Parts: sequence; C-alpha cells; structure tokens
Amino acid sequence: MSTITEEKTIEKKYEPISRVKLSKLHRDNSDLLKEEIFNIVEKEGVRYIKLQFTDVTGVIKAVTIPVGKLKDAIEQNVWFDGSSIEGFTRIFESDMYLKLDLSTFTIIPWSREKGKVTARFICDVYTPNGNPFEGDPRYILKKQMARAERLGYTFYTGPELEFFLFKKNDGDIKPLPHDKGGYFDLSTDLAVEIRKEITDALLELGIDVETLHHEVAQGQHEINFKYSDALTCADNTVTFKTAVRAVAQKYGLYATFMPKPVAGINGSGMHVNQSLFKDDSNAFFDENHNIKLSKIALNFIAGQLKNIGAITAIANPTVNSYKRLVAGYEAPVYVAWGQTNRSALIRIPRYTKGRESATRCEFRSPDPSSNPYLAFAVMLAAGLDGIENNLTPPDPVNEDIFHLDDKKAKELKIRHLPDNMWEAIKDLEKNGVIKDALGEHIFNAFTKAKRAEWLDYKTYVSQWEHDKYFVL
Repeated sequence: MSTITEEKTIEKKYEPISRVKLSKLHRDNSDLLKEEIFNIVEKEGVRYIKLQFTDVTGVIKAVTIPVGKLKDAIEQNVWFDGSSIEGFTRIFESDMYLKLDLSTFTIIPWSREKGKVTARFICDVYTPNGNPFEGDPRYILKKQMARAERLGYTFYTGPELEFFLFKKNDGDIKPLPHDKGGYFDLSTDLAVEIRKEITDALLELGIDVETLHHEVAQGQHEINFKYSDALTCADNTVTFKTAVRAVAQKYGLYATFMPKPVAGINGSGMHVNQSLFKDDSNAFFDENHNIKLSKIALNFIAGQLKNIGAITAIANPTVNSYKRLVAGYEAPVYVAWGQTNRSALIRIPRYTKGRESATRCEFRSPDPSSNPYLAFAVMLAAGLDGIENNLTPPDPVNEDIFHLDDKKAKELKIRHLPDNMWEAIKDLEKNGVIKDALGEHIFNAFTKAKRAEWLDYKTYVSQWEHDKYFVL
C-alpha cells in the first residue's frame, strides 16, 4: 500500500474525550471544527498555543506560538528542524512540519494560574513532500490501528500508570518519598490533596478519571483513567504524565515515572488492559468458554507471548526497567498467562455477568518510561500476529508464579523475560513482526539510541561499586 493511500486509510477520526466539548457533529467538517476552536480560544482568553509531539524515546517535545499565529498554523502547518530531535532526521534533511490534530485541542489548566492561558494541540509530523514521517511514533500506532481496522477490529487500551512523588531540597532531587502511606491507605496527608488536584487537572483536560489511590511503596501513587481507542489513550497517557509533573512542581515536589527509583521497594509499572472490538461488540468475549475468552482473544494472547522478548525492548526501554522486573516486587518475571493471577505476565480479570464489554487481558510487564505510542503499536502488532497465524497459547498457569524457581519454571516450560536491556534489544533485532511494526526508521533509531545507552551504562562506575569494592 502506498504511503498516500495508507494515510487516507488511517485518518479515521477516533473520538477522544474533550474538555472543551468539541461537537461530535463538527468532527467530519474541518471548517466547523476550526470555527468552534476559535470561538473557545476567544471565550477562554487564550494567549499562547503549544504544539506537542514525542520523539522516538517518548520524550515530549513542543513548540509554542502566540495565539495570533493559530490560523496560519492550522492552514499552513508549522515547520521545524527535525535534526535536533532524537531519532528524527540527519542535518542535511532536517526540514519537517507539524500538522495540528484539531480533535486534540484543549486548554492547559495550570496555565490559568499564571495569567497567560495556553491551549494545546497534539501534532503529527510530516516530511516536506507531504507524507507522514516514518519516524513519528504517533504515525506508527496509527498504521497498526489501520491494520486492525482492515481485519474489522478497533484496539482499546486502558493503562494503569504508577508514579512516585519525591521531596526536593534546594532544587536537588532526593530519593525521599513524600509520604509514608501504603496500598489503598486512607490518610489525610498532603498526598491526598495532590492526587485530587492532579485529578481535577486531568478532568479539565478531558481525561475521564476512574480511581485514584496510594500504591504499595511509600511515596507511590496511581490514578487510573477510562479506556479508549489506543490512539486517544496514548495521547491521554502523554497528557497524564505532563499533568502529574506540573501539579507536583506546584507543591515543590518531583514526580517521576522511573520504573525503579529506589532499591528495596516496589517499582512503578504501566499495566495495560487490552481488548478488540468489532463494531459495538467485544471480540474477546465468548459466553461458551470456561473463562469467557473468545478464540480471537486466545490468538491475541498467544501472539503477545510469542513476541514478548521484542515487545519488552519497547515496553521496558531503559536499563532501569529491568531492576523492576525481578522476583519479589510484584512485577512479572516469567512468560505465562492466567485468570486473576497477578503474578502472570498476562492476567485475565474475572468475568462479571452483564459486563461482557469489560472482557479484557491485562498486560502487566510494561512500565511508564516507555513511549505509549510505540508500546501500544507493538502490543497490537504481536496480538494481530497471533490472530492472522491462528496461534494457540500454552495452558494458563493459575498458581503463584512469583514463588517459582528456575527449575520449576523449566519443568512447566515457562520462559523468563529478558534479564536486561541488552538481551531485549537482541530479541528485538531477531524479531520480524515487531521490526516490521516499528518500520525501518524507528527500528534503526531506537536500537542505535539503546546501544549507546547500554555502552554508557556498562562503563559507568556507580556508588554501589565504590561501596562494595573500594577497599580491595
């Protein structure tokens, strides 16, 4: 399929939740949508517009323009130098432009407090010839969703992001948890109010929050928002991380999504609930199956288990990620699936009668340092590989996998997740399914960045090494 034809295929309007209540009737009429946005801009007193996208590693990038330039930005796009962005272009081919996704327009709530109201658009990246840029992570996810649509499916995700709030000391980050709470603790400390304020900001941004609570470790929190199609959900995930950091900064705290910021306590995961819908029906549900999973769901699970090593390179992309994926801290270690088994890599929540639409599989290994566009893209690609090749998963494991030793795991033919980033990258390099999903540009840029990161890590002398070996 040609790039231009493919772009037309993937331009279907996934419907995000919008804080500004953009009319559903206007979504397929760009003129009415633009008129509505300009009316909101005037009513809200917007002074600046932030145009946002992500690089290959998931770092959020943005350029800000005065509101007077908005019309030009919508009609003529915004050019920028891509050579300075991680994984984008070389210096001699640097010209690129941002195309505003009008459906992502929203007001940034914390900008009101500073008296300079700012609105935001999430953008797609294009090359000078008018084609989508193959190094844009958002485009990579769009391509996989278009692939699912050609098979008749829409991919829905619902991530659960954990994060820590740390104290600051004269601008230096100290690994000191902000509070002493534990899992689901009922308390009255400042952390409760911070979670509420983050939630208020998310609601203003159009993100439908469902629950907020303290997590297992001291200073660790979780705020869950409603599932949606994977593109909207990836947009919301990026927005969520920005909102958490902005509110934390207001209180003189530092919010981190680092997978394992403190040794000896639980790390932060990003469990992802997944389902495929065909029209309005959940394609994962089967009334006649013993745990209500359809053949499509089982194929999907089998595809993810088959490709897990390569997925891990994307879903757990840092050296630090693998310090979370160890036994004893509630993160998955072995490649297995099961019902209601929280030690499994893929968990199937128990079915509740009358809630067929909630049938899903929870993928528990990803962490919040990952680029959500790429993570969701490779998860979908692996699942579709299972469907297209009619793969069958191994038998579910319903015992506590956390307490398995390697000998028992071998007897049960249960594989181990990659032990470190280098192993995961090697798995990625050998996996055609995930390489094809990423595309040549992102595959090359990502692996180049991670090889450099691994070399830097290998040659760095840490404090632990000083403590352990200095007296030798």
